[in-house]
Formats: sequence, C-alpha cells, structure tokens
Amino acid sequence: MRYTLSEELPHFSTVSYNFRHRYTPETIEAVFQWILKEAETAGALTPAAVFIDGTHIKASANLKKKMKQEVPAAAKRYQEELLAEVNADREAHGKKPLDDEDEPPKAGGKKQDNTSKKKQARRKKAAKKQKTVTVSTTDPESGMFQKGEHKRCFAYEAHTACDKSGYVLETVVTPGNIHDSVAFDDVYDKLIQSFPEVETVVADAAYKTPHICKKVFRDGRVLSTAYKRPMTMKGGHPWWSYVYDEYYDCVICPEYHILSCRTTNRDGYREYCSDPKICAQCPTRHLCTKSKSFVKTVLRHIWKGYEELADDARYTPEYKQLYARRKETVERVFADAKEKHAISKPGGGGRYCGRLDRLVQPHL
Repeated sequence: MRYTLSEELPHFSTVSYNFRHRYTPETIEAVFQWILKEAETAGALTPAAVFIDGTHIKASANLKKKMKQEVPAAAKRYQEELLAEVNADREAHGKKPLDDEDEPPKAGGKKQDNTSKKKQARRKKAAKKQKTVTVSTTDPESGMFQKGEHKRCFAYEAHTACDKSGYVLETVVTPGNIHDSVAFDDVYDKLIQSFPEVETVVADAAYKTPHICKKVFRDGRVLSTAYKRPMTMKGGHPWWSYVYDEYYDCVICPEYHILSCRTTNRDGYREYCSDPKICAQCPTRHLCTKSKSFVKTVLRHIWKGYEELADDARYTPEYKQLYARRKETVERVFADAKEKHAISKPGGGGRYCGRLDRLVQPHL
C-alpha cells in the first residue's frame, strides 16, 4: 500500500465508506454481465436450454426476534392481461364483463356491470385487502422461509438461471417468502433480454402455472417441467374421470352427466357446475362432492391449453432428457454455492445482513 512505518494510516471507516459507495450492487452486476459476455464470445455458453430454480439463503437474523405486521396484498403483474381475457371469455358466454377493482368508478357514469351492493362491499374490502406477515426485527428485508412442516427461518431466495454447462446466466434475489412462480417474471424477462436465443426453459413443478406456461409458449419457446399432482378431494373420484369436451365446452362427470359452464371468475377459471336435481340422486355423490346444495363444481383455467402443451412436452424424449439434467446443472450450481462459497452457511450467513448485500453475494 506504499505506507511507511512512520506514516499515519487512514481510518478503517474511510476505506469502508469508499468501498461501500464505489462497489454498489449495480457495479457488481455490470461486472457479472461483462464476464458473461466474454464467456459468450469465447463460445463457452450454450443458452439454447436454460434451467431455472430457486434456493434459499439464510439471513443473519434470529428466528425469535420477530413481529407480526399488516402489509397490503401485492397485485399480480399480469392482472390487466388476465382481466381483459376473462371479460372476452365472459362476453363469449353471454355474461357481463367484470370491472377493474383498481380503477375508481367514473363520476356520474353508469356502472360497467350491475353488481349487487353485497358484492360491491366485498370487492371494496378485497381492494383494501391486507395480509399478515412475520417480519424480522433484525433484518426486516428478509422473509419467513418455510419448507415442509418443521423447517422455518428468515431467509432470502436466489432465483437463478443457468445453461447446460452450469454457467449462471441470471440471478434475482427476493425475500424468502416470495414463491418461485411469482419471481419467475423478473428472472425470465432479464434472461431473455440478455439471451434472446433461448429455446427451452427447464423448471420444476413449482413453475407450472397457467401464466408461466402461457408466457413461455407464446414467446415461441418450450417449457419443460415435471408432473404436478392435481389437488382433488381425498378418497374421491380420480381427476381424470372428469372429461372436458372442447367442442361443446362442458365437463362430463364419472356418471356421464353434463357439467355446463356457469361463469368465468376473476381469477380466470371457468366454473362448470352440475344439475343439483341429478346429483341429489347420484349413487356416487359421496365420491364427488360434499356440497349441501348437491352441486359439483369443476374449475378450468382459460389458459389451461398452455398447461397441456407443457404436459405434451413432458412426454417428448428430448425435453424429458433435458429435465433429467436439472440435478447436474442448476442443482449443482446451488450445491457449489453453498459448499464452496459459504452461501446459506452459518459462517457465510453471518457476514451479510440486508437485501443489498444479498444481491451482491450470488453475483460474487
């Protein structure tokens, strides 16, 4: 450092302040992107197929030092797009369009739909919907991460995309209580902006949602994912015994009766309901529904067709082999990060506190 024994050294806080403001998360990310460009120029990257997953990074926070806090429920990023398609589907079925809850009603104007006062009060309450979250008093930017029934800790989530060779192409850090499917848009958009030549996205069943399937397939790419177990009534009819008839737009139950489309709700699901007069006399009603009104309701998303495309890709040998490589690509990246670089380890976890430092850590 070219300091003699007689010279006074600068105070450690001066050096710390200098490094803190010179090497920001944006600087680290710019260096990370520059290294990726150099690797791409050398032909080391193969971004035709990318593997996306998330892993938790333990926060430097005590689980006992926490508090409950009311926060506004976050709206979905694709809410406007979904509402537009829901209204188009409702109009095709002769239903009145739904209004946008986020927009205030026009003064003196006619309501978009004739909604009862009870429903209007419920929507007003939902518009101000709050949710209760557990916040750490030590590291408020972290989130409560829960895996299974017992594992709970304050953590961050590193949502990462890599190629076949294990090169990390993009990573986004969020609080630990953000689901993988919610953070997918940020990772995917940044990834495609840097590597538009991506052809296949490989992800686990957590990413198999109607929105993600639609987003990937509409972009001309393929989503290779795993089997997702349907959430049906325990001990009831198997899910595949309810057959959807695309031509007549109805569902046929195991007793070969028709469930007709009643409406399309705000979440994008068509509601196919049975005739209560028929269900009241059905011999297998106990395997179908426990409704007191004897009505069986089957939900089908308006973007279900894109999920079926993902199921078709799952049976294709090419994409089946790609999904099998998750354990030697993105899972190995997480293993190396934790074992070799002390991410999410007690020693490594204690060195960083706050989301800004956690943004830097995966890039380093």
